[in-house]
Amino acid sequence: MIFSTNFLGGGLPKPKETTTKKRGFASFRENVGDNRALQVQNGVSARSLVDSGGTGESTPTKPGAPTSATSGGGKPTQKLQFNKNVSSKSEFTETKFDQLRYPKAIIDADTDYLQINVLQYKALGFSKQENILSSGLNRSKNIYKKEDRLGSIILPIPQNISDSNSTGWGEDSINAAGAYAMGIYDTVAKDSDFIRGLGNALRTAGADIKNLAADASVKDALNSFFASSAANLVPGTNTSFNGTLARTSGQILNPNTELLFNGIKLRTFNFTFNLAPRSDDEALEIKSIIRVLKTNMAPTTASAGNITGLFLKSPNVFQLEYKKGGGTHPYLNRFVVAALTNMQVNYTGSGTYATYNDGAPVHMIMTLSFQELSPVYAEEQREAGGTGY
Repeated sequence: MIFSTNFLGGGLPKPKETTTKKRGFASFRENVGDNRALQVQNGVSARSLVDSGGTGESTPTKPGAPTSATSGGGKPTQKLQFNKNVSSKSEFTETKFDQLRYPKAIIDADTDYLQINVLQYKALGFSKQENILSSGLNRSKNIYKKEDRLGSIILPIPQNISDSNSTGWGEDSINAAGAYAMGIYDTVAKDSDFIRGLGNALRTAGADIKNLAADASVKDALNSFFASSAANLVPGTNTSFNGTLARTSGQILNPNTELLFNGIKLRTFNFTFNLAPRSDDEALEIKSIIRVLKTNMAPTTASAGNITGLFLKSPNVFQLEYKKGGGTHPYLNRFVVAALTNMQVNYTGSGTYATYNDGAPVHMIMTLSFQELSPVYAEEQREAGGTGY
């Protein structure tokens, strides 16, 4: 087996050679407020701090290295170098956006990556009356088309990826008395003549009751039933029929417990991405990716005419896909359209606050949690490629 070598820390493709100047680390302090105060102390204007990457005047230093000077008192001070060509404002200004990608590297035929397509949310609505029984209700999996895509984000496949499929099962019990009552109903309901069916059921029940009356254990059960009912009339007493029967005869009614299918569960997926920009372009790309995800996972205040804020419009949704080169990954699992339910960004990924000269954090950790909008059925598992959903 030939293993792909295009990974850097769990799926990062090899960085493309670039002539972009490397940025030096700005000296920093653990406390963010102290760090900003240090920048102001050394000539960085307030406007530059607001713009986060701005045009503060500073003493040029050699690219790729921290800048440091020593004051007369021997205390280190900083002369920060800002890149005037980097805009601090987000490139994400419209609903639709160009493809965003981290890292900025060539995607070869054997490059594995995760593509996140942002889709304009569409309400499910209801199927037409004549189609409900034959086709069922509308499902999120089937209503989204290519034209609903607002843009796509390409990220390296993170470490510890997995899929989880769950089905709802639960215990269910019915004792002999309950089952017998259902049997009576079944006898009556299946007979085309209601009166005749009822007569047959009653004749069968009479014979069964005669047989039960001769059984000593049944007598004990009846005595326990009436005893528990009488005991519960006394304040402070709380006992059950089975409890009384167990105390008096050491037995209970057989509950005939079975584990039965009771529903379906929607799948969730969690991803953790390590983001470490190596150039100005990558820093801006990461910022745009974070902005796009935050914006599209949030609801909007729908407006009708002059009314705003009366309703909230559903956030946009996401279609995830593992890919290899330009096609779908031949092995990994597939996804149903999902909602981004939680997003966390740790701007101190290495445990220490450290930024480049323009304010971009040196290492960030982004955690995304998705939940699919529709369940996966056996028919879809059979039709899916790779390892299925």
